[in-house]
Amino acid sequence: MKKIKSGIYGLNPLMDGGVNKNSTTVVVGASGAGKTTFATQFIRRGLEEGQEGIFVSLDENKQQIIREAVEMGWAEILDYLDDEKLVFIDASGKDFSKFIKKELPSFVDQWIGADARIVVDPLTPVMWAIDSRYEQRDLIGFLLKETRKVGTVVCTLEEHGSTADLSGNEIVIPMYLADSVIHLQYSLSGGDFNRNLRIIKCRSSRHSQESHPYRIIRGLGLIVEGKNRSKKVTREIPNKLENILNTKRIPTPIKKQFQKVLKDLRDEDFKGLPLEDLIDDIIDEYEGK
Repeated sequence: MKKIKSGIYGLNPLMDGGVNKNSTTVVVGASGAGKTTFATQFIRRGLEEGQEGIFVSLDENKQQIIREAVEMGWAEILDYLDDEKLVFIDASGKDFSKFIKKELPSFVDQWIGADARIVVDPLTPVMWAIDSRYEQRDLIGFLLKETRKVGTVVCTLEEHGSTADLSGNEIVIPMYLADSVIHLQYSLSGGDFNRNLRIIKCRSSRHSQESHPYRIIRGLGLIVEGKNRSKKVTREIPNKLENILNTKRIPTPIKKQFQKVLKDLRDEDFKGLPLEDLIDDIIDEYEGK
């Protein structure tokens, strides 16, 4: 899976090098968690690389988003707008069914294969505007499929309530349809903000299973802190497992299959898993057959 840099400092090591190219990522969080900042950083990073950027707003208008970017310290966004490297599509207040099924495909036909970065901010109004769960799934699925034809997509999604268990009706469908899901959790305790980022899923790629503190700094945006993050890659467990299996009476085709699988695994993939039990289970499955 080819990776592209996310633009979020500290996030790439947690996603095995970055965001999967031509994938869809949904960023979930409560109001003020930094979802739009995340999305703007992502699209800004592409602009730095010479990629075009498309910002589809389903809520705030273009002027508000630009103003927030400038206030964050990213005034260069104005230059990208002047050079037509960054395109805004303001769909706020529109009939979302009509926009997604009728207007969006025409736009995609003009941009298909452009290898651009696309942001849809946020998906929540679409979910709120439609009662039918079937139609919600149909529209969101169509939206993600169409935008992915243009490039790599990041969508934001509003999280409501205090449980933060990602079970809200407006959250489940987009999370299911997306290739990757990132959860931005934040709360106020004793006058201090507590912010943590967690990667819920990332298809076709390994990713961190832990929660990572992050902060938002003007001019830099979201920064994921290094706590619980190791850049050192070790393969002691996969190598040990391969050596042990090679001594067992396991069919040669199966041994070759395990060699191929273990080649791409790291110690972190086996974290918390009793190695002896795993070996016993594999031997029980194949030895002597």
